Amino acid sequence: MLSLCMIVKNEEKNLARCLSSVSGAVDEIIIVDTGSADNTLEIARSFGAKITSFLWNNNFSDARNASLSLAGGDWILFLDADEELAPGSINFLKQAMEAEDVEGYFLKIVNFLGNEGWQDTCPDLVFRLFRNRPDYRFHGAIHEQIVDVILEKNKQARYQRAENVIILHYGYLDSQIEDKDKKARNLQLIEQEVGQDPENRLLRYHYGVELFRDGRYEEAAAELIRAANGIDPQTIYLPKLLRYIVLAYHAAKKTEEALNILKTAIPVFPDYADLYYYQGLLHYERKEYDRSFQAFNLAVTMPEQAVHYAPFAGTRGFRAYCMLGQLAELFCNPEEALHFYIAALRDNPRFTTALEKIIAILDPVKEPAYTKTALFQLCDVSTPSANLFMAQILFSQAAYGLALEFLDQGTVHQPLAPETSLSKAICLIQNRRFFEALRIIETFEPGHPLFPLAKLNQLFCFWLQGNRRQVRLLANDLLSLGLSADTAAVVGLLRDSLTKKNPKPVTLGEDGTALLADILKRTLSLDEAAKAESLLGSLNPEIMETFSGTAGKLYLRFGFPALAEHYLRQYSARFSEDAETLEHLATALTEQDRPEETILCYQQCIRLEPKMPRYYIKLIRLYEQLRNNLLQTLTHKYPQLEMFRVAQSRDDTAWWSP
Repeated sequence: MLSLCMIVKNEEKNLARCLSSVSGAVDEIIIVDTGSADNTLEIARSFGAKITSFLWNNNFSDARNASLSLAGGDWILFLDADEELAPGSINFLKQAMEAEDVEGYFLKIVNFLGNEGWQDTCPDLVFRLFRNRPDYRFHGAIHEQIVDVILEKNKQARYQRAENVIILHYGYLDSQIEDKDKKARNLQLIEQEVGQDPENRLLRYHYGVELFRDGRYEEAAAELIRAANGIDPQTIYLPKLLRYIVLAYHAAKKTEEALNILKTAIPVFPDYADLYYYQGLLHYERKEYDRSFQAFNLAVTMPEQAVHYAPFAGTRGFRAYCMLGQLAELFCNPEEALHFYIAALRDNPRFTTALEKIIAILDPVKEPAYTKTALFQLCDVSTPSANLFMAQILFSQAAYGLALEFLDQGTVHQPLAPETSLSKAICLIQNRRFFEALRIIETFEPGHPLFPLAKLNQLFCFWLQGNRRQVRLLANDLLSLGLSADTAAVVGLLRDSLTKKNPKPVTLGEDGTALLADILKRTLSLDEAAKAESLLGSLNPEIMETFSGTAGKLYLRFGFPALAEHYLRQYSARFSEDAETLEHLATALTEQDRPEETILCYQQCIRLEPKMPRYYIKLIRLYEQLRNNLLQTLTHKYPQLEMFRVAQSRDDTAWWSP
């Protein structure tokens, strides 16, 4: 007979999921309620639970022991309300209880972290299943323990792992933490415990973790170091302890200390992928790219991780591959980067970052047909949701034509959500299908949250067509909606660029410049450089000084190198230490066939960022191009001299290694 024992408070959002998961596995449900004010108890009663109230005294062990005293089963299973038993675990659970010589089991728990938009998983081992005996009771106000008590009471007790019995834990999701204010509660309780038992290493470990979660990183590192000093190397939580020390130092921006811990930890746990991953990350941030490459390469060779390592998702797979891809891009090797990003995507098909980087390398704006073919080979886009997801990424990268194709595929025979409808209207505008776009925009009625944005796109549509009257009328309508000052200023900018010869200079804040950048991007993607210039000419000169860098990059991206040069030089004059802007300027000069000035730009980039390999490689390739051009000229001028033909035939460009 198996008793499920739980303590709960205000768990109406979670309890039904938990209790449903153990249906057919447990013979009785014991619920100890510590003061619920919602529907928790009604839900518990609907599952036939035995319920008792417990006056909360800031001690989790006391509450758990209250449930033990009511349990009638031969075995105890402990779950929290924000957990559930994973499908397929029940048979393994029953098999585990058949063993006659085992006193308790460590079960596998899968912790979900993050938010609804992106969730990570972190597996671990927890002691949750044990025989029901009167002298087996928990101790500790928080992070309550019973393993040591069982061994104290029964010297012959044997424990085993039952990793096929899996608990899914949702309590570390951002929404759960916010709901329960777990950080503040846990810290208060564990600080009291540490004060009462300062030599308890396990308590100090948990205290350090709670400090880390609270953002007190230096304090966390200090507590974790105290827990680690002199510890038995066989301690089951030591791998996690060492990793948390690294994480705490990393978050505290003490990279040297973090790397020193890794030098100690890796020989002890040479198969622990998380250690190599964070070693690679730390070297990457220090721009020690060769060491970073070596560490990430080691991470992806690690074996399947032991559960008690509690490995973070992707440290031996998709995350490490993605970092190797970024390193390849730093060394100007898009083919190698693509290889790593594809490996990341294959390891985790839901890893959006890898897909975004793959699409960026494929260049869907300039190569839409090739990009589409490649995506169909790489990804399963057989469902409407997959098509819509792909459209979203393509839209964000200004590949409006291809985005529209995926939007159409994703919305066949089904109504469009308002956000999708507006995205489709924008794509239609960017493909100069103005009439179709306007028909969609007109479906948004006043009062709809997207109505102002729809009206702004309607104005933009007529602005592109040079329709002064409609632009003026729509601008007045928009300005009557009570827009923010920045949005109103951009609306005025669009209106006045068509109707006024000498408009008053416009000042924009952060939101306004972001909106203007999006309008500029869409205008230039339609090859409307003159219209873009009409907007920039009306900006306040001080605003234009800081916005010129963004403008220059957009002009360069959409094939206007001369205008890009103008704005990039303007920005560089103000921010002379910005190597990235100088790199873009070098690209603009290259596209205008001005190698001497390009060389000077790259040399300045190297002076500003001497650790960035990309600048050296681009400069080397430029020198190689100049060399080849010169050899070609000499070969034509002196065809009788074999030395020039031999030199021209040499291939010194096949290289890359970080």
